[in-house]
Amino acid sequence: MSITSSSVLVELNISVWTANKLDREATSTVTGDNNATRDAAKVHKNLMAGTSLRKDIANFAQSTRTWHNSRTLPWNDGGARLLPTSLFLDYRTESKERNDRFNELVDAFVSNYPALVTTAGQHLGGLFDADDYPSPAAVKDKFALKLTFSPVPEAGDFRLDVSSRELEELKQSYNDSFQDRLTEAMKEPWDRLHKVLTGMSDKLTVGGDDDKKRYHDSFITNAEDLCGLLQHLNVANDPKLERARKELEQTIAGTTIDELRADAYSRQDLKSKLDVMIKDIEW
Repeated sequence: MSITSSSVLVELNISVWTANKLDREATSTVTGDNNATRDAAKVHKNLMAGTSLRKDIANFAQSTRTWHNSRTLPWNDGGARLLPTSLFLDYRTESKERNDRFNELVDAFVSNYPALVTTAGQHLGGLFDADDYPSPAAVKDKFALKLTFSPVPEAGDFRLDVSSRELEELKQSYNDSFQDRLTEAMKEPWDRLHKVLTGMSDKLTVGGDDDKKRYHDSFITNAEDLCGLLQHLNVANDPKLERARKELEQTIAGTTIDELRADAYSRQDLKSKLDVMIKDIEW
């Protein structure tokens, strides 16, 4: 199966209003003259920027970007990413849930916005300028979460009125670029695998009696989750990556976090197996 039929492109765009505006003219003297609180000389709108509601939106936006990147591979620089079609339905379901949650958070912020403007006026005194504060409708427009899906184009998609020779050169150029992008995309699952293996090995380094306190459930579940995800992210059907994935899966099979916490020998045994993997894999 070709990558053009086993993957789609998805671009995520999220905008969050910063709500910050530095007032470079306001000084401590001006603050006193205008009956404003001391902090007003430094920042206008910081009340909006610092509210828990706006922070919730910003944090949710960041978690959505992290989730999006975890399910996709790089393709266009800073733009569309490659989404395996085997993950498409799950991705679409969660993206809709995230979009609904994002809109709920934005609506809550916008509903509370007039009260925040009133509070700002109380703090800024004579420095308050209503024109600095957009309307609730304008504020809502400053927040957005948008996903755009598109097919992975094939070289044969060129439709230009040029000579056959020029058309073939364009197709060849695209094919070369396509292979370069695919090579770059496939570096990411390898990097994720390397990060998990070395991270686990480092944490399994033999130490004192307090070692067991360092191990959380995620120590094993993160590796298990990666093994499942790599089955989808191996869009190039790289046999070496699949072998490495299966080896990690077999290495951690049956390992429990309680066993690692309680038994130094189990920790050393797992570390030895992981170190062999790290050494033998052709990174």
